[in-house]
Amino acid sequence: MHKGTFMELCDLLSPALKRRNTKMRAALTVHKRVAIALWKLAMPDSYRSVRNQFGVSKSTVGAAVIQVANAIIELLLSRLVTLGNVQVIVDGFAAMGFPNCGGAIDGKHIPILGPDHQGSQYINRKWYFSMVPQALADHKGCFTNINVGWLGKVHDARIFRNSGLYEQLQQGIYFPDQKITIGDVEMPIIILGDSAYPLMPWLMKPYTGTLDSSQELFNYRLSKCRMVVECAFGCLKARWCSLLTQLDLSETNIPIVITACCVLHNI
Repeated sequence: MHKGTFMELCDLLSPALKRRNTKMRAALTVHKRVAIALWKLAMPDSYRSVRNQFGVSKSTVGAAVIQVANAIIELLLSRLVTLGNVQVIVDGFAAMGFPNCGGAIDGKHIPILGPDHQGSQYINRKWYFSMVPQALADHKGCFTNINVGWLGKVHDARIFRNSGLYEQLQQGIYFPDQKITIGDVEMPIIILGDSAYPLMPWLMKPYTGTLDSSQELFNYRLSKCRMVVECAFGCLKARWCSLLTQLDLSETNIPIVITACCVLHNI
């Protein structure tokens, strides 16, 4: 992270992170608190390693990570993980080959330590413990909608059907009422998903089975545009490497940290 970005982030989070000094000790500065949290999220280091890096206790490292993550969600989530200019997004996907598209959706398994309770519910199809964030990404790979906290065993389609995004798309209020005509069919602004998602009037998925040339072309263009969300998750894990290893946090804090990392990704 560039120094200017770091300083701006500290200024934005300062209202929620500033602490007063006490007679017993001086409070950690906002800059140090944010630096500790970013270091722990960006490096697959142990709490002991981060403690030695910053000269604080292990408990202080753990507290700083959760405090900063909560501050990011409170102050920045609604500002940065948002739809933005729909026409710019539609034009961006159109340039990539798919018309009237407002985003691509996918889920990603984040490894976690085996929980003490209901552990089998966290085991995914690849047989490791995980938690699943689901996200909608724009043409540049920024997250415009996220849904975090589902257990690894839950299927992508079920996560989607139980999300606020699904309800808004079903009611036709998430995107503006902007339709184009292809052939003799009116096409609203749609999103793209893989074969795990349900086919809807506003959600396109690939053809399956034996395909003709036009269906293969459709699948190629859909895949090309849908890859933006897969690349976004790849960048998310590459920048915030703690998401690559088993998150050593409680079940209640894991969604908080994942959500904060998604916001930081957009920054």
